[in-house]
Amino acid sequence: MKLKIAVLPGDGIGPEVTDQGLKVLKAIGQKYGHQFDLKSALVGACAIDSGGDPLPEETLELCKNSDAILFGAIGDPKYENSPDAKTRPEEGILRLRKELGLYANIRPLKVYQPLIHKSPIKEKVIKNTDFVIYRELSGGIYYGDKTESQGGDSATDSCPYTAAEVDRIAHLAFKAAISRRKKLTLVDKANVLATSRLWRSRVKELAKSYPEVTVDYLYVDNAAMKILLNPRQFDVILTDNMFGDILSDESSVISGSIGLLASTSLGDDSVLFEPIHGSFPDMKGKDQANPLATILSVALLLDHFKLHEEADAVRNAAEKSIELNITTPDINATKKFARTTVVGDFISEYIIDKKSVLYKVENISLGQSTII
Repeated sequence: MKLKIAVLPGDGIGPEVTDQGLKVLKAIGQKYGHQFDLKSALVGACAIDSGGDPLPEETLELCKNSDAILFGAIGDPKYENSPDAKTRPEEGILRLRKELGLYANIRPLKVYQPLIHKSPIKEKVIKNTDFVIYRELSGGIYYGDKTESQGGDSATDSCPYTAAEVDRIAHLAFKAAISRRKKLTLVDKANVLATSRLWRSRVKELAKSYPEVTVDYLYVDNAAMKILLNPRQFDVILTDNMFGDILSDESSVISGSIGLLASTSLGDDSVLFEPIHGSFPDMKGKDQANPLATILSVALLLDHFKLHEEADAVRNAAEKSIELNITTPDINATKKFARTTVVGDFISEYIIDKKSVLYKVENISLGQSTII
């Protein structure tokens, strides 16, 4: 298969973890005979620094003319800490989602057995947790009209949604539930918010077309509590833009590190894959950022194009790195932690020739191994 992939490393640790994802993608190409045409472009703070625009026109055009986008992270303290900044890096990803019509953000969460002890939540609570969040991505409060009084003593944010916007992501979530454990949970605040009442009425109506799926409804505050108290009860969670943003970051606590969570952002004609973590500027340049979320995003990319064997090869290699403790400091708090580049090298080599790389790991100390 030949695929044209736009690569947007972005800011902070984005370029470092993206490099590891590209290593893995190239290993898949080598192993399975695929051709990936990779072209990079600027987005976020680095794009502002270069030309004043967090989403340059050439970046947008590259994305529109690519089969998929591999995205790193955006954000920089010099903009975040400046309330007077006229342009912010985050505007780049918001505009990109809107321009490409990326309306569904899909965030799977799985607990890895070797890392259960890393979670702050007890093993008996989180063992076998496996759910996915379907977050609406192109509407709601992040895109509504915003006003600020001239004196700075009041502000408003509107939260618009249409039935069509709710229906298109709800259909995706119902179809996902059918292929999983046939349970869907709508998270809203229908006791207070008019938009949530729209969501609830539309999901109740659409549920009639999916009789095999059991649907339940939770207010967001209750859902936030239950995700931590009993995460195994969830299969597919459907929710709006802001609630999905918050709940997916909260859910990362279950896995033990936000550096493990990948995501897909889907539209009718475009698709983007990215880790859910931010740019983490304090870790920039230290070669210690966890690349697994980006590498697992590569697996989602391969799945999207029905390269399921290749996607499984990536996931198996990532799980082997976890099993062997070839992991970064966020999940390996020992002096023998692996650096970002080492994790990428191991996973890439494991995909190409697992026997060879396992021989190196078993017979040479990690500090002397030729995989470093």
